[in-house]
Amino acid sequence: MNRKRGLVLEVLSTSPELQELLVEVDGEKQRAYNYPLFAGPVEVGQEVLLNTTAVELGLGTGGRHFVLPTSPGGKLGAGHIMKLRYTPIQFNALSVEEEDSPYHSQLAAFETLAGMPVVVATLHSLLPTITAALRFKPSGQRREILIAYLMIDGAALPLALSRLVPQLKKTGLIDFTITCGQAFGGDYEAVNLYSGLAAAKVLGADVAVVAMGPGIVGTGTKWGTTAVQQGEAVNTVSVLGGRAVAVPRLSFADPRPRHRGVSHHTLTALGRVALAPAIVALPQLSENQLSLVKRQLVQGKVAQRHLLEIADASYVLPILKDLGIPLSTMGRGAEEERAFFLAGAAGGAVASSLLA
Repeated sequence: MNRKRGLVLEVLSTSPELQELLVEVDGEKQRAYNYPLFAGPVEVGQEVLLNTTAVELGLGTGGRHFVLPTSPGGKLGAGHIMKLRYTPIQFNALSVEEEDSPYHSQLAAFETLAGMPVVVATLHSLLPTITAALRFKPSGQRREILIAYLMIDGAALPLALSRLVPQLKKTGLIDFTITCGQAFGGDYEAVNLYSGLAAAKVLGADVAVVAMGPGIVGTGTKWGTTAVQQGEAVNTVSVLGGRAVAVPRLSFADPRPRHRGVSHHTLTALGRVALAPAIVALPQLSENQLSLVKRQLVQGKVAQRHLLEIADASYVLPILKDLGIPLSTMGRGAEEERAFFLAGAAGGAVASSLLA
């Protein structure tokens, strides 16, 4: 871990969970994040100690400096479940399952999701189109359903890092959030995805969306990616008696061959890791694009394991534009990555059809 001293020049945005800062480091103005939970709130003119590793490595998502704790952070809250366990910044959280939780008895008695649809995706940037297709009918009429987002710990751990989730909650596309495993900062905390999904059901969700936070770990290899969590999540939904709708990662703009058409991450997660069947939602594409996607899904053993279902939910794109919710993945917008975002919309549309 590389560390440097920096001077806070400006607080660009602030909340109890996250501060975005402009800092001076080595004579240059750079951006940094501060989590008051760990380091307490910081002010303009304050000298801070920064973790500069991500910036020095030139990373994309997460490529910011982070303020390291040198002063007391937030107050000790309720709960006895530790997150970021056995690290210098471990902290306690009130997990929804534990004895002190008001939901403990209900979760202790929980048996099944009873067929509840669960949309399972990988990239965080798919959330807007998934949730918009769940919330809105093609007519533009709102569905009066309760939508839960479960953030798993394959990428960013603090939910506060997400710019999308606050916008989706403000516009009513997400009703509540649950952070699972080592992820933290949701409306509710859960020990793992199993108990997180059980909690979503107990809390009254009609449908759930499972995806990791911003960022994803990839190494250009088949198994060295956190995207395999998609397959694990499909299995979890099946064990609990839910109905999994998997969103494939599609692209016809990504210059990397391994992500062209169907990403190799999807082929591994759904073709090798997911042992239980799911519905794989596909958007309406051009004849050539759909032919390539189907061929890749057959070659990757995805089509043999799962049910492929095509759904057109392109109507959500203007809805999201009207709501002021931006669409971006790997620096590319909806025009460049239309197939990517429409795959998310198709997942939401398929899941909403299961509600009927």
